[in-house]
Amino acid sequence: MTYLDDLFSLSGRTALVTGGSSGIGKAMARALAGAGAHVVIVARREAELKAAVDELTALGGRADWVSGDLGTREGVRAAAEDAVRALGAEPDIVVNSAGINLRPPLSELSDEVWDRTMAVNLDAPFLLGQRFGPGMAERGFGRFIHITSQQAHRAFVNSGAYGVSKGGLEALARSQAEAWSPYGVTANTLVPGFVMTPLNQRLSSDPEKVAALAARTMVGRNGLAEDFEGAAVFLASRASAYVTGQAIFVDGGFSVH
Repeated sequence: MTYLDDLFSLSGRTALVTGGSSGIGKAMARALAGAGAHVVIVARREAELKAAVDELTALGGRADWVSGDLGTREGVRAAAEDAVRALGAEPDIVVNSAGINLRPPLSELSDEVWDRTMAVNLDAPFLLGQRFGPGMAERGFGRFIHITSQQAHRAFVNSGAYGVSKGGLEALARSQAEAWSPYGVTANTLVPGFVMTPLNQRLSSDPEKVAALAARTMVGRNGLAEDFEGAAVFLASRASAYVTGQAIFVDGGFSVH
């Protein structure tokens, strides 16, 4: 256990998780807290935030929440400072899991949908990186973990602005890695397949589509939020110190089948 603790323990670390009140973000927040980190989750709805924090603390984790609007630059900056106050320190780990999934046909894609998608899915991770990356580099340790999408690599189901935002997010991770990895800061993305979360409610409500997507995997099922817990701890811990700028697929073989 001493060996595993040395590799994977997050004791004494602090983590900010956007979108941490539900879905993949919540599972990752639970994993980070379980590994010893003090976690603050950021999302919009206070009731869901409180419920998520209650769940984490009931499991023995240390957690707080911040209600913030990640759809505006002012909202992102305010949430970042609120998170620092909640943690009592700058975060060592930033997980960008918050996202919006608006995918009308490209010919019907409005400026408003494009702007909203980019604001939450790409601008917010960029702004959080600019706020916390330099400090991580000064301290000699930091982790950025971004949740992207199959649409960052291939077009299907009206990728539209969503796919562009996720492709941009993977490029952002590489830029962050280039800038800060010489100073102990890694930046990586996790690429889900089809995961049964509220973000995918439109597809998950169609049994035929759910079955067809499961058949595209190699393990024979669609993803669950808890499938991301181990990857979250790995990428947040000392164990992943030499892994940076990568897109790691957590998709049951969906992308290669």
